[in-house]
Amino acid sequence: MTTTPAIEITGLTKSYGDHVVLAGVDLTVPVGAVVALLGSNGAGKTTVVRILATLLRADGGTAAVHGHDVASRPQEVRESISLTGQFAAVDEVLTGRENLVLVATLRHLPDPRGIAEDLLARFALTEAAGRRVATYSGGMRRRLDIAMSLIGDPPVLFLDEPTTGLDPQSRIEVWRTVRELADGGTTVLLTTQYLDEAEQLADRIAILHGGRIIADGTLDELERLLPPATVEYVEKRPTLEEIFLAIVGDRPDRPDRPDRPSQTDRPDRAGGAR
Repeated sequence: MTTTPAIEITGLTKSYGDHVVLAGVDLTVPVGAVVALLGSNGAGKTTVVRILATLLRADGGTAAVHGHDVASRPQEVRESISLTGQFAAVDEVLTGRENLVLVATLRHLPDPRGIAEDLLARFALTEAAGRRVATYSGGMRRRLDIAMSLIGDPPVLFLDEPTTGLDPQSRIEVWRTVRELADGGTTVLLTTQYLDEAEQLADRIAILHGGRIIADGTLDELERLLPPATVEYVEKRPTLEEIFLAIVGDRPDRPDRPDRPSQTDRPDRAGGAR
């Protein structure tokens, strides 16, 4: 039995005047997969997402989302997707609950408040639901933004550089959310500049360069494109991010954790406690 891919792109092209952004992009995203689209600034990642989301017309090639052609059946595509852009699209004047109720109401869904409560619980935002979004941390805003994107249960979700500008703890919150979405069967196309983000989240990784996909595969498959590794034994030093998270903790809901070890907790030079 042949399964229709969640996203299928063939020969996609887009230019702005003499500047070629996409020069024949080919990409297939299986149903339920998390695929990371990697590329440097200006590589065309956002352009691909905008075309798939029916916000921009391609010059050539074809693209289909959830079995619907983006050029000839844009309404069906919009009913199948949700897009979370580089910056959280939330109303800071409203509370978290009010943001969710508003979107559910605009989509003419039954029981908007019930939908809001379910999503607040799913994204660990229940305790902050009655607070104005202006008081939320970056990670909380992004989680709320993704929650709003899931109203109506779209089978395909586009995340365009979802952790840009977030601190390490907020990035971990978003990563946890994306993993949960994937576990629930949502197809995710993730664009990012952060290689560690793609490594953490993606089932497959596609590299966009020079207007084309120049590599596409699992991390193991991409590693096999390199020459055989030479084994060397080196001392591994912790990264600054690992040090930071070890000191403050990887969850912002632990205010009782000290910012630094107290004098009584520090080991003396002999390795014992003072």
